[in-house]
Amino acid sequence: MSHGQSLSVSGTVIDAENNPIEFANVIILSEDESEVLKGTSTDENGYFNIVNLDSSTFILKITYLGFDDFNQKIILRGDLDLQSIQLIEISESLDEISIIAKKPTIKREADRLVFNIEKTALVEGNMLQVLKSTPGVLVIGDDITVKNSSPTVYINNRKVNLSSEDLNQLLEGSSANAIKSVEVITNPSARYDAESGVVINIVMSKNLVTGYRGSVFANYTQGVFPRYNTGTSHFFKNEDISLNLNYSYSKDKINREGDDTVNFLDSNNNIDQSWRSFTNRNTWSETHSLNTNFDYFISDKNTLSLSSNALYVPYFKYKIANNTLISDENNNFLSRFTADNLSRDNKYNLAFDLDFNHKFTKGELVVNAHYTTYNYERNQGVISNFFDSNNAFQNASAFNTKNNQDTNIFSAKIDYSLSLNDSSNFETGLKFSSTNTDSDIFQFDVDLNTGDETIDVLNSDAFKYDEQIYAAYANYDLSTEKWSVNAGLRLEQTNIEGISPLTNISNTQDYLEWFPNASVQYNLSDDYNVYTNYKRSIARPSYAALNPFQFFLNDNYVVSGNPFLVPTFTDHFIIGANITKYFTFEAYYKNYDGAISEIPRQNNATNVIEYISVNFDKTVEFGFDFISNFDVTDRWSVYAVTSFYNFEEETDFGLGFVNQNQWSNYSEIQNNVTLLKDNSLNLSCALTWIGKNLQGFQIVENRLFSELAISKSILKKQGIISLSVSDLFNTHDFDFSTQYQNQNSFGHADIDDRYVRLGFRYKFGNTKLNSNIRAIDSDERDRLEKKTN
Repeated sequence: MSHGQSLSVSGTVIDAENNPIEFANVIILSEDESEVLKGTSTDENGYFNIVNLDSSTFILKITYLGFDDFNQKIILRGDLDLQSIQLIEISESLDEISIIAKKPTIKREADRLVFNIEKTALVEGNMLQVLKSTPGVLVIGDDITVKNSSPTVYINNRKVNLSSEDLNQLLEGSSANAIKSVEVITNPSARYDAESGVVINIVMSKNLVTGYRGSVFANYTQGVFPRYNTGTSHFFKNEDISLNLNYSYSKDKINREGDDTVNFLDSNNNIDQSWRSFTNRNTWSETHSLNTNFDYFISDKNTLSLSSNALYVPYFKYKIANNTLISDENNNFLSRFTADNLSRDNKYNLAFDLDFNHKFTKGELVVNAHYTTYNYERNQGVISNFFDSNNAFQNASAFNTKNNQDTNIFSAKIDYSLSLNDSSNFETGLKFSSTNTDSDIFQFDVDLNTGDETIDVLNSDAFKYDEQIYAAYANYDLSTEKWSVNAGLRLEQTNIEGISPLTNISNTQDYLEWFPNASVQYNLSDDYNVYTNYKRSIARPSYAALNPFQFFLNDNYVVSGNPFLVPTFTDHFIIGANITKYFTFEAYYKNYDGAISEIPRQNNATNVIEYISVNFDKTVEFGFDFISNFDVTDRWSVYAVTSFYNFEEETDFGLGFVNQNQWSNYSEIQNNVTLLKDNSLNLSCALTWIGKNLQGFQIVENRLFSELAISKSILKKQGIISLSVSDLFNTHDFDFSTQYQNQNSFGHADIDDRYVRLGFRYKFGNTKLNSNIRAIDSDERDRLEKKTN
């Protein structure tokens, strides 16, 4: 290719009736179609003009929704005017109903499942709805899981570092119309942090077209109480810069009801007293989130990027009303007490990234620097009233708690990738991260007669936490007609020091660990392949879990940190086969060394329930999966996922080893239908079954999840109105029980997950532009948040 020339390609795009097509995407590809070189969109007259091209051979591609793609090879030696280019409309009629949209497709690769949804009905919703529709991904409340593991979520290979609650809000407030595919990576390469045992990567369509587009949206949700969510997105791009801004505001009130019973036991493990608690929990919150991304294209080979993510919660109120009835072993009423807990929180989380990207002829260099500052404050007041066997008031007690946390995170990394040849690549990199957290808690006993506060020294403390991680990795991948191989090794040195000066508790950890990974796929034919994967990963305890504080919800319920937690190391093995493009069979085995779980522990001597995170001695999971994706008709697509698995836990709580295991089933069926000639009405219905399962020595009973979503494009497809219904059969609530050694409790949880949501989104500007959503990349931020109880 010669350089220094400035040639152009121009033309006018029309339909079969010679009407100009506005906002058609026009892109210039390399001759082998492996690289996008230039792009633009047609104006109101259907005209386009792509300039600053070199003399060479290209592929011209023109796309517009509802029309066949136009592809033409051009040999550019001078300015070229293609005159009129006619696009052919694609439509298929059946009486008065037509289905035009593509159906979602599933592709199994050696280390991941790729769920392609570009130009399907699913992109008319939001990102969270897409994840709910992705095979193998389970969304329950604020928790996103893949095969009992909490995945790390990425957007365009950049990590979204938010708590589960904030992540859900971000995904729910972000449009899915620019999503190309969702990758469920069960064997991430060594380039990912060792903590990324499972990755969900949302792949966005590339941003090629210059111009401006924006949108505004609003959602109203009616559950037990109403909730509101509104926001706006703006995107601007020219040849030198790209700017993206997303803002959302939500106002929520969430309800949860509980009916829990704890049987306190005597020395012979017979029931001494039975405590039945009826609990009503309400949370009020107002949340602002702002995401920005700015790219400066210094040259064709160099790009400088600045991105930020701001989360501000100025108002959060948490209220618990508890009424506990105490009876003897014969169920005779003895006494009762009430406990009212009112907490008010505020927090902010500000994250900034600076990136520099340089492209070589056969490689790429990426340098990143990241900084996060996080502040959290909680003020809690608790008052308890005690009544005797005649239900007569006896006495009352009260205490207040103040809790603060400040965290600063800095990281820097460099990644280099090199294309060795047409079928193999090599990449390597280095990373350093530093985390510093200072937190304190002060509890005060309150004199109900005078209101005076007296500090409770035994339940007040301070905690300082410092963590440094040094990492290096190398990764190699090979892809041929028959074989796909990926092998990598990551090395991480971790230095941790946690100090609690008031209680004289300290915890120092210093360890060097290796994290290998490998995946191999062999293609027996175009329709059949077999594969196997292995990965070792780590799950470090959250900063809050390591904090030794005791946070009392009332006089008898306390949440405690554990400064002596150690990381969990996981070995994950997979073997599977793809049979045609419709069926996948897979078997897997996971061994968790020191799995961390927060569990309730009842003290039968003091009648106190303590929620504390502990490391288990043994946790093993193995199972068998089946995935199918097919079209019932040209208008209706279905995919189904089912998994039968066994989960085993074992540990010693001081009274000898406890071992429990449970077989369970996870199954999901998703239906997607697109109606009307203009492809403007979309329906999606999902049913998910979760069988009886084991979680932290606690049995959780069967649950059936259901969701129906309908969206309709209006106003010449610039507006989208949507309606979704969750928990159609009122089966999201669940029962749970704990029974081993001297632990005996059970209960029922009634969650606020049955709702109707109505939404509207309006797009303006050049509405055919693709989005450029950028997420923050700091691998430590997801361990910041405190767990809400």
